[in-house]
Amino acid sequence: MTTVPPLADQSGLRLPELLAPAGNFEKMAIAIHYGADAVYLGGKAFSLRARAVNFEEDELRRAVAYAHRYGVKVYVTVNIFAHTRDLEPLTPYLLLLREIGVDGCIVSDPGVLAIARRLVPEMPLHLSTQANVTNIASARFWVEQGGVRRLNLARELGLAEIQAMRAATSAELEVFVHGALCISYSGRCLLSQYFTGRNANLGDCAHPCRYAYAVVEEKRPGQYFPIEEDQHGTYIFNSRDLCLLDQLPALIHAGVDAVKIEGRMKSASYVGAVVRLYRQALDWIKPQLFSGLPPVSLVLPEAFHKEMSKIGTRGQTENFFVTPPSSADMLYDRMKVEQEFVPVGITRAATPFLIETRHMLFVGDQVEYLGLKTIEPELVTIRAIHLEDGTPVQRANPGSRVILQTEPSLTTIEPHTLLRKQIIKPA
Repeated sequence: MTTVPPLADQSGLRLPELLAPAGNFEKMAIAIHYGADAVYLGGKAFSLRARAVNFEEDELRRAVAYAHRYGVKVYVTVNIFAHTRDLEPLTPYLLLLREIGVDGCIVSDPGVLAIARRLVPEMPLHLSTQANVTNIASARFWVEQGGVRRLNLARELGLAEIQAMRAATSAELEVFVHGALCISYSGRCLLSQYFTGRNANLGDCAHPCRYAYAVVEEKRPGQYFPIEEDQHGTYIFNSRDLCLLDQLPALIHAGVDAVKIEGRMKSASYVGAVVRLYRQALDWIKPQLFSGLPPVSLVLPEAFHKEMSKIGTRGQTENFFVTPPSSADMLYDRMKVEQEFVPVGITRAATPFLIETRHMLFVGDQVEYLGLKTIEPELVTIRAIHLEDGTPVQRANPGSRVILQTEPSLTTIEPHTLLRKQIIKPA
């Protein structure tokens, strides 16, 4: 596989790698379709997303081959905090990853790191955010003692700290820019273990930070005193989702090598929409780098914010990027923000226009086709729906495969493209 370095302008600034989550093969294919430079995924073991579908051995081989066909890199997560019982099966697994040609291994445990260096010394090692790199000395330690090529920095860092890290180390720097935030420090959480017996640090988190809570006074068992924002209780641990879309120019100026999207457990529609948004934002920034404008002066057009508002979310926060977060960065009154748009389907073929539905779809519905050329989707009306055998229907249920006729006809139809529709009209 031929690797293409990130685009650099005359001053040495370059676009970072866009790194996308791949919880299963379909999500990976959609992320690649929408312009991911690299994907990260997990096998059935050693991954901090045990309840994602993840990849069996044959699927790993197929995934790597597919991604490399499109010039996309594959990084595999081996980032659990390992117990001694985990070490014996680790050896054949690392050898498998080398055999199938993965482009990097994401680790957090020092023991796992040492074993990987010994067994597969030619494989690039990326340090997980779970390792909590928050200072220059820690960064140097992992690079000099651990042989780590890339550091996925802790999510508790601000811009000035990222800039200082860049000046202090030659290692590649990777920063999370979008997705769910853990209430615990860089993801090291014990709530799930205490409440449910599911260990978050072994990839089996039950996400208790999203639960509704009430107060119980010890002498009044069974009486629940709400500390409520609404009638359902208070979501006291529920952080808004990270969104550094507007900070991409600052990250480029800081010399970050990769920007990472969280979401291996999220839907294929979510992954595709977010990757599309960040890809188009980076591509909008790219010509500005050559114009001589300083990246920090660039302001994304409003169309990007409009698109962000249509993607399922708990609302947005920039977390620690500019200032430490406050109560305004939490979502206390509900689990997530009410969604105005829902995914309708995923394109499976262009001729005829075949989709697999994800939501109820009716003749007469207006839908948005999330193409690749512009951030604004194409808006069309569904004029006819047919089953694959040609039978006309007025409605398609979720999970159906149907052929669409639209007005106007779409200018370009490509497999893996997403469609959505508005379900809540603005007041």
